[in-house]
Amino acid sequence: TSPERTDYRQVVLTGRLRTALARLNPYIPPDTLDGVVRQVATPNVPGLLASNRQCHQWLTQGVKVTFLRNGETKGEYARLLDYANPSANDWLVVNQLSVKGAKRTRRPDIVVYVNGLPLAVIELKNTADPNADIWKAFQQLQTYKEEIPDLFLTNVALVISDGTHARIGSLSADEERFPRWRTIDAEPLDPLGHHRDLETLIRGVFDHRRFLDLTRYFCVFEDTDDGIVKKLAAYHQFHAVQLATERVVEASRQGGDRKGGVVWHTQGAGKSLEMACLAGRLLSDPRLENPTLVVVTDRTDLDGQLFGVFANAGTLLAESPQQAASRADLREKLANRPSGGIIFTTIQKFAPDEGESRLAPLSQRRNIIVICDEAHRTQYGFKAWIDAKTGDVKYGLARALRDALPEATFLAFTGTPISHDDRDTQAVFGSYVSIYDIQQAVEDGATVPIYYESRLAKLDLKSELVETLDARAEEIFADEDDIPSQERAKSRWAALEALVGAQPRIDQIAADLVQHFEQRQRTLNGKAMVVCMSREICARLYDALVRLRPE
Repeated sequence: TSPERTDYRQVVLTGRLRTALARLNPYIPPDTLDGVVRQVATPNVPGLLASNRQCHQWLTQGVKVTFLRNGETKGEYARLLDYANPSANDWLVVNQLSVKGAKRTRRPDIVVYVNGLPLAVIELKNTADPNADIWKAFQQLQTYKEEIPDLFLTNVALVISDGTHARIGSLSADEERFPRWRTIDAEPLDPLGHHRDLETLIRGVFDHRRFLDLTRYFCVFEDTDDGIVKKLAAYHQFHAVQLATERVVEASRQGGDRKGGVVWHTQGAGKSLEMACLAGRLLSDPRLENPTLVVVTDRTDLDGQLFGVFANAGTLLAESPQQAASRADLREKLANRPSGGIIFTTIQKFAPDEGESRLAPLSQRRNIIVICDEAHRTQYGFKAWIDAKTGDVKYGLARALRDALPEATFLAFTGTPISHDDRDTQAVFGSYVSIYDIQQAVEDGATVPIYYESRLAKLDLKSELVETLDARAEEIFADEDDIPSQERAKSRWAALEALVGAQPRIDQIAADLVQHFEQRQRTLNGKAMVVCMSREICARLYDALVRLRPE
């Protein structure tokens, strides 16, 4: 048989790519497809990551071409991969591929080709060699990127393994961003047992449909001060998005319960990336018929932060997100929108205007998906209550949100779901779609373990005043049943804040913090974070710490 490459510098198998292009794009003339082969094999983009971003756009959206047909100029996108029918692609795994670089010839252990394009590189080290652990494989990949960068222009994933342990990462990932892949299907964890990471990863990632989904929906490029960063979803993010998509599709159907479920992922799980990948997945799902996504937070800073992640996601979302600047702007963006769009807002913008008791529906469409971040905080106020000042009947913001979008499907993201009689995350949004708790995150190295050490700063009250205070408290709260629950909570919070923030107690805590931190620094260098009950207490504690340590 004839060789598939003309020389060892060539990394794209052009014959396979040309055959796949003809099969996937029968309506595009052969000479135009020849141009696509040349363009993909040698993208004229400076920088490895910039080239990889361009190639990834071609992989997911196709290569834009123009050609003449019947005397008219036609514009089309030439598809490189068949996402709908994984088996229709040409899959090839090459062992010890020789690639000639500027300095020498290198031989990556395994290269995974799809339609003649090298989409994954796997570097293996011998378990029996004590000097060749998994991180030697990582360093080897860094050498390959320097010496044979053309091999990585179309790369989707890098895998390293010592035969027992295995990790996966993106083209720009450092060691910390090379996590394990612990599932084959969504559950269970480590299905083949411990110390079989490599087989679990191979079966979990390189199943044809899963690998194509990973390519299409789970790679995000971000521009940072340090350059382009490519992010590849971890296993828990991948499966959470897949499961959430199916739940949303089911809930949004005619007769569905409009409860998209709860994604319970702890801090450090990467919820922002997860939500961006979910948005791309939902927007492209034909079953949802070009849905509108409404991303709801409860704080302006969170709204801006999450909007920034989506805005920086580039081609993953196919359209630019919009941020509602005001209540009026939100209503304008939602009202009479026929389809599509990603709208960011805080839940407070759904509040009725002055003089309105309930918010009129802004849209009756069923394919509106509301994604609520930190959903355990402000998604419960459904019951009516009477304003003590005006006597008006009022409802919470969660009621207003559902009044505005009565046919929408609601999906929750939270790190701390709650379950009380009148505040139950699952009762509002449906059952858990995916759970990634603190223990699993610690096992994966996504977050550090938390150790609790009790250091009580008691509230000292003069004994002779205790009886007087008790009597006074009973008098104050004798008519508590007539006070709305929200107002009662504010009163109690203010009273507790006054006690907790008493100056003698703040001075005591400041002294203890300084002593404890300086003692720890002698044996373990690090940082400290202080969390206080209110902004005022934060400011006063800061002043107390500065008095103790002005430097």
